[in-house]
Amino acid sequence: MAIGLAIGEVGKTLMQPFTGDLFRGMLAFFLLDMGLTAARHFGELRGKPPALLAYAVLGPLAHASLALALAALVGLSAGNGALLMVLAASASYIAVPAVLRYAIPEAGPSLYFGMSLGITFPLNILLGIPFYTSVARAVLG
Repeated sequence: MAIGLAIGEVGKTLMQPFTGDLFRGMLAFFLLDMGLTAARHFGELRGKPPALLAYAVLGPLAHASLALALAALVGLSAGNGALLMVLAASASYIAVPAVLRYAIPEAGPSLYFGMSLGITFPLNILLGIPFYTSVARAVLG
C-alpha cells in the first residue's frame, strides 16, 4: 500500500500493463490450471478415509460457526458477520492448494485439490453461502 501511495496515479498508469491486463490473463490461466488439476485428481478420493471426506463437509460449518461467534462477540452487523462466516468456511480454495503443490510436493493432490475444490467449494457456493447469510441474519439481526 505504501508503494501504491508513493507512486500515485502516474505510477498506476505506468504499471497498468502488468497489474491490470496481464494480471487478469495470468489469473485466468492459474484458475484453469487449478480446475484441471482438481478434476484430474478428484477420482482419487475414492477409498480415502470417511473422516477426511466428512471434514470437507463439516469443517466449513465448524469454521463458519466460530466466525459467527466472533462476529457476535465483537458486534458485527449481519452482512459483515455473513461475510466473515463465508471467508472462514472457504478453506482458502486458491492459496492453500497452490502453496501445497510446491511447498510439499509429496502431499497427495487428491486431498487438497479434490476436497477443497471438488467438495467444499461447490457445497459452499450452492448451500453454504445462503445458509451462512440466513444464520447471520437470524443471530446478528
